Amino acid sequence: SSWIPPADHHHRHSPTMNFRTVALLVAASSRSTVCGFSPAASSSIAAARFGAHNINNFTVRNMSAASSEPRKAGVSSPTDIKEFVSSAGSSLLVVDARHPDASVEPGDAKSLAVAGFPDKDSNFRPNAINLPWSRESNSMEVPEVDKDTPIITHCGGGGRGQKAKDYLESVGFTKVLNGGGPKETECWAEYGDK
Repeated sequence: SSWIPPADHHHRHSPTMNFRTVALLVAASSRSTVCGFSPAASSSIAAARFGAHNINNFTVRNMSAASSEPRKAGVSSPTDIKEFVSSAGSSLLVVDARHPDASVEPGDAKSLAVAGFPDKDSNFRPNAINLPWSRESNSMEVPEVDKDTPIITHCGGGGRGQKAKDYLESVGFTKVLNGGGPKETECWAEYGDK
């Protein structure tokens, strides 16, 4: 005879419990080497314990080393950004989706104090352009470059950077990463001066 789980089995082994355990393992491994975990090892441990099908149902966010805040969904890892920037070389385009008017996007004033807008005249962030994401129209101006140009989108921390990435991909751009923004200091260190 085969084992039949009790009717309430989903309450005792809830996906929330699995997610919390996985999130703790990932957070501990990505924030500190003192714990003795590596991100790859914690993922393997989690996969072995909970099964890949459980993990795939959740988004596990990476933690920013600079804060206890989780990295926003869709923000690429510093390693992925570093490889992307290296591969792109001088063809890299950085799209700054922050808004120049703080009354439209009050949160941008804080990130602009840390990292200003691109300025071609002073050669500040020479590979970057400012194309603000519009929450009103759910769109933005499209850069006048080839559709296969390697592009990193960003805002202050990655939310609008992800919307910009998704939008650019929806209109045919094929090589786009969300770099988060100045709040994601490890990510920003890989492309913020470009």
